[in-house]
Amino acid sequence: MKRPVALFAGALVASLVTALPAEAAPATGGVAVTVARFAAPGAATRAYTYDTTLIAPGAVVMVVATPTRGGTRALLSVHGLLPDRTYGAHAHQHPCGALPTDAGAHHQHEVDPAQPSVDPAYANPANEIWLDFTTDHRGRATVTTTVGWRFADRRAGSVVVHAQRTATEPGEAGTAGPRLGCATVDF
Repeated sequence: MKRPVALFAGALVASLVTALPAEAAPATGGVAVTVARFAAPGAATRAYTYDTTLIAPGAVVMVVATPTRGGTRALLSVHGLLPDRTYGAHAHQHPCGALPTDAGAHHQHEVDPAQPSVDPAYANPANEIWLDFTTDHRGRATVTTTVGWRFADRRAGSVVVHAQRTATEPGEAGTAGPRLGCATVDF
């Protein structure tokens, strides 16, 4: 079941890369869509790379967030990253900026009163949007997740790609190493 989605998303990313300008962010009907090429902070507007050895300028990112009945479905697709490598990825509070920290902390549906949040009761894939992925031999990956809540007055502003798979153990839950890249998404 996941394979057709991955094939479709991969084909969609490839077609959007050739059809759209380098940076685009159409949004209609409650669906948030970002398709962009990663660029260094001085040149980026929607997708930033902070580590050009792990996310090269020109690599492509697509994020689609869709309201579902009682929840939110998020899809992340990347093209042009390092092959056969695992990355962490999460929705963050703010849009991307020149500094990796500009995106803020993870967006949490129920906010942990202790920050930074490393308590698995709050830092978990049901309370946050986690999109960890492993690229294939061509540096491509597509991942989806669905959470049982919708955005209300507080909305996420980006998806940040991290250097490692997301930790789940107490005291480290939600951590995934340095921030490598960021895509602004109008959730």
